[in-house]
Amino acid sequence: MTYLSREQRVWLLGLALLAAVFAIVLVRPMPEPTIFRQLADERMFFGIANFWNVVSNAPFLLVGVWGLRVVARAGAHTFIDREDKWPYVACFLAVALIAGGSTYYHLAPADERLMWDRLPISLAFMALLAAMITERISVKAGRHGLAPLLVAGVASVLYWRWSSVRGSENILPYALVQYGATAAIVVIAALFRSRYTRGPDVLIAVAIYALAKLAEVIDAQIYAIGHFVSGHTLKHLIAAFAVWWLVRMLELRVPLILPSSDRPRR
Repeated sequence: MTYLSREQRVWLLGLALLAAVFAIVLVRPMPEPTIFRQLADERMFFGIANFWNVVSNAPFLLVGVWGLRVVARAGAHTFIDREDKWPYVACFLAVALIAGGSTYYHLAPADERLMWDRLPISLAFMALLAAMITERISVKAGRHGLAPLLVAGVASVLYWRWSSVRGSENILPYALVQYGATAAIVVIAALFRSRYTRGPDVLIAVAIYALAKLAEVIDAQIYAIGHFVSGHTLKHLIAAFAVWWLVRMLELRVPLILPSSDRPRR
């Protein structure tokens, strides 16, 4: 964006973060809509309850391990600085862990199990946000911000579980981690140029994930069409495809020399 200076863009992000924090503090606790807990397809096969919602988690393990392999084998054409790798290591490791956490939850859906599903999801989003900060805003900020962001993701899930046990469930902090991080990734991608080619691939991955969330919302409606596959099962498959798109981005991209005014700060 040429009509805003780099400093103005950073301030804009800072104000958005401040607004999000105020929203959590000032808005009344909000329980999670029941639509996200209701699974339309509860069929059992081979003695496995919720069979398709369970086995559809396998792609998360596959794409997470694949992503880790790509990062481990990547050279300077993929990461200019060694520090650029760590957010992606955390992201793909978290994605691989989603397979275990989500499987554990869907075998016997309950709040105490859902926590183990959401923990790696929060880590994946926070790690990807750190990657965007590193590549587009500041290498130093991304490097030092990775750990605090991961801690914030874990804290949002633990707080949700704690509030649920107390009988006053508040999903807002976890929602901010998932949806707020997604919005921040989109804003950063729109306001700041990447140090690499294939920059728009991040927005494509976000769009694919948005499609996954839509499938989750209309879970029952999709399942009602022939009772073949549910929207929740499709959500798993589409979300894994979104991660694959990020892995593909890393495989195809090369460093991009930016004008000095747009280079991420160190």
